[in-house]
Amino acid sequence: MNKNVIIDITSYIRHLTKKVIKVSLAMILVVEMLSGSITGVWKGFNSTKTEAADNDTITLRICNWEEYIDEGGWNADETIDLESTDIRGDNSMVDDFVQWYYKTYGKKVNVEYSCLGTNEELYNMLTLGDEYDLICPSEYMFMKLMTEGWLEPFSDEFYDTGIKENYYAKGVSPFIKQTFDNNTINGEPWSKYAAGYMWGVTGIIYNPEDVTKQEASTWKIINNDKFRRMITVKDNVRDTMFAAIGAIKSDKLRSQDFIRQADYTDKLAEEMNDTSKDTVDEVLEYLQQVKDNVYSFETDSGKIDAITGKISAGYQWSGDAVYIMQQAEANDVDLNFAIPEECTNMYFDGWAMLKSGINGNSEKKKVAEAFVNFVSMPENAVRNMYYIGYTSVISGGQSPVIYDYLKWNYGLESLMEEDDTISEADAIDYSLGYFFSGVSNDSRYILRTSKAQTEGMLSAQYPTEEVMHRSAIMQYFDNDETARINQMWINVRCFNIHNVPVWVWIAAAVAIVAVIVLRIADVIRHKKI
Repeated sequence: MNKNVIIDITSYIRHLTKKVIKVSLAMILVVEMLSGSITGVWKGFNSTKTEAADNDTITLRICNWEEYIDEGGWNADETIDLESTDIRGDNSMVDDFVQWYYKTYGKKVNVEYSCLGTNEELYNMLTLGDEYDLICPSEYMFMKLMTEGWLEPFSDEFYDTGIKENYYAKGVSPFIKQTFDNNTINGEPWSKYAAGYMWGVTGIIYNPEDVTKQEASTWKIINNDKFRRMITVKDNVRDTMFAAIGAIKSDKLRSQDFIRQADYTDKLAEEMNDTSKDTVDEVLEYLQQVKDNVYSFETDSGKIDAITGKISAGYQWSGDAVYIMQQAEANDVDLNFAIPEECTNMYFDGWAMLKSGINGNSEKKKVAEAFVNFVSMPENAVRNMYYIGYTSVISGGQSPVIYDYLKWNYGLESLMEEDDTISEADAIDYSLGYFFSGVSNDSRYILRTSKAQTEGMLSAQYPTEEVMHRSAIMQYFDNDETARINQMWINVRCFNIHNVPVWVWIAAAVAIVAVIVLRIADVIRHKKI
């Protein structure tokens, strides 16, 4: 088995099968709803099937994104044989949690596991009264929920590293911990209300046969007419606005005067989250040009478009970029990943408890925190990374499992075992101390890998410290800012009157004049009669 091709043909068939099951269950659900037979809460297709809860059973309602947790059912040849341990996913992560919790705490848990598609859909469901205990929103959404008072704070006990079962506190990357501690909303750190799950950066997936690394390493590529109708961008306002700002302000963001500022990180965040009227108007004008240049605005279709060669480059989240490169490699197509030199968006998905769901129930809060700890076990973090392709915020702490998994995928020895065209001549050192220990150039975390990986999957899953230095987080926008950018997006995505060619206006004018002339002639003729 090629270790770098995480989702092989069999797994892809499994993926399609799950889609069919989802559609079938959705149709059954609609029929039952119309017949009035459903009176309870929808538990989602992944829900753990249990008998009716007795008095000793605690129900935990979780809402996560689709296919964003290991659902088990691994094939016999999918064992991850690390130096430190072997890892498999026979059962779903949710079922394994139920068993682990009972074994660890002696309490039965019933998990109602639901899935939604977007942060906005989640927020709308919450405002409509849907009840969950534990959710997994992206950073800008948990910032919004923090601001509006939706969230239950994590307990002090959750962060006690002296407790054996506190796998999150003991294993979270020092870099991620610092990010969650230092970013605040109304003076309160993210870490008070959110625990990280997956993280990554945004960039450009590209075919090196069509696009050079230099061309792909700038947000300006989205409006580069050299690649007209050969590029995709994201079909959502926040991501595509981020790219547009990076392109519009490219010269400023790449200038040494800007980069050498003592407060460069703060200034970069300000520029990339600029919602002033002038900037939004400029973004509107720019994206109207981009609209005429790109192949499509997409959410998921860009994956297959890149793999099949319909496009030469596309704006992607790093986790999806890894999936695309894996599938392309399986089809003997080489794709690379470039992170724009202006700036990249560092994004997070994090676990958060809802105040309305926990509702002061200490037992339920304990179960919710235990679930976060369970998926943060190094072995379980590996299972989830393997299954979904994104990068866990867990570096492992004292456990070597996460770094062993990194070497299993990208270490030079492992690569040479899989591909006899790779040799020591291709070797390069790749430093990741900032993520694993919090110490730059920590000799324990300098990975010996191939140069190709530093421009491909490795660079997408674990960007360098230099890349993270030029990253910015999307901030929470208030109602006025949100309304401004949403209106801009409507103008971009709807019919653009400004892009109508001059000849069309002339033809329309001639047609109108002709209709008027004919109408006048008709009136005169009737009067004569």
